[in-house]
Amino acid sequence: MSGFSWDWAFAWSVLPALLEGLSVTVQATAAGSLIALPFGLLWCILRLADIPVLSFVVRFMVEFLRGTPFLVQLYFIFYVLPKYGIIFSPLATGIFALGVYSSARAAEFYRAALEAIPAGQWEASLTLGLPIGKVWTRIILPQMWPIVAPMLGNLVIAMFKDTAVLSTITVLEVVARAKDAGFQTFRYLEPLTIAGILFWIVSYSAARFLRRLEDRHAR
Repeated sequence: MSGFSWDWAFAWSVLPALLEGLSVTVQATAAGSLIALPFGLLWCILRLADIPVLSFVVRFMVEFLRGTPFLVQLYFIFYVLPKYGIIFSPLATGIFALGVYSSARAAEFYRAALEAIPAGQWEASLTLGLPIGKVWTRIILPQMWPIVAPMLGNLVIAMFKDTAVLSTITVLEVVARAKDAGFQTFRYLEPLTIAGILFWIVSYSAARFLRRLEDRHAR
């Protein structure tokens, strides 16, 4: 039973390494978001544009990415692509895989937000002869952002938690650091508990921030 007792000295000793891992987790989330959010909007626009062949390919790709596990996609990029000369570092692989996987989920959020805008606004804008670029930037997108922003915020939080999977390809994020501490000392209680607490602190803080933004928009 002694193995289940909490050792505060050991907990404090592993905390710096876990915080270093947390910084990698945050970096992967931020970089993955820079891929997921703009590409998700691109996939959405191409899908709704009804361009022959291209729209079908984008629709299939989005459904495929959403319908297959992130871990399978991550392993494919990390283990299969290098055999064909496409090689990334573990962290770059994790960021790319996380961004691409999440872009498909973002595309569906954008689509739902765009479909919530009355179709008459599109028709009226085009009838008035407004350039399609101005229709998007001056009329559609300003109305879409308040609708989609909370969904995208929750997606980023989900991406933050999904980074735990990157430990399987040797990315030294917070979970990998916790596992390493456990391997070296055969004590897993403290490092894994602290890792979970760090995830909760960041996720809860981000969720509260999003809620405040939603409340401010509602007012």
